[in-house]
Amino acid sequence: MRRVLAYLLRIGGSIAIIAAVFVQLQRSIKNEVSGQGEVDFVIQNFFSFFTIESNILAGVVLFVGIFTLSKRAEPRGWSMVRAATTTYMATTGVVYNLLLRGVELPQGATVPWSNEILHVIAPAVVALDWLIAPGRRPLGAKALWGIVAMPVLWAGYTLARGAMVLDPRTGNPWYPYPFLDPNTSANGYYSVGFYVAMIAMVIGVAGAGVLWVSRLRRRTA
Repeated sequence: MRRVLAYLLRIGGSIAIIAAVFVQLQRSIKNEVSGQGEVDFVIQNFFSFFTIESNILAGVVLFVGIFTLSKRAEPRGWSMVRAATTTYMATTGVVYNLLLRGVELPQGATVPWSNEILHVIAPAVVALDWLIAPGRRPLGAKALWGIVAMPVLWAGYTLARGAMVLDPRTGNPWYPYPFLDPNTSANGYYSVGFYVAMIAMVIGVAGAGVLWVSRLRRRTA
């Protein structure tokens, strides 16, 4: 029964995520074409959002998982990829619903159903898949370093790019999320540092929880 449910989650989840990302990208491009026409800039920015990157990763992992699902234990490396993906999607859901719900993001008007899939439904699907799908290997605490590597690199890339890239429509530095913009944050980089630390804490806690779950079923099986 768990395998059947996992199949359904992975098939439905991968299709929903791919559709949500594609439709939102189309809307963003359409908005820009009807506006100031900086389409290349908007596309580059679209794929700089952590939400988009984590959802694309989740869509790929769920799709590949359709063909790798079996009763046998999956390769440890694949369990690590799934654990990281689950952590990122959980972080996406938590950060969005705490800090960004109701905020219009810079890539243009959002598609309501796409927005809900990317920030609510997809994180729930990935988390449920991690909980119930057979084959998951137990992962130790050291795996957390591998999980946090990507978000750390993303934060560095985002802050560096934001300081160097100017929005041709406004002439201002471009940041994917308002709380990462030192020019609009209440206390500049201090506020940004606070939010980055908060997100790092969420990622760390989520990652630790994901790794704990990976060991839980092995102990109780």
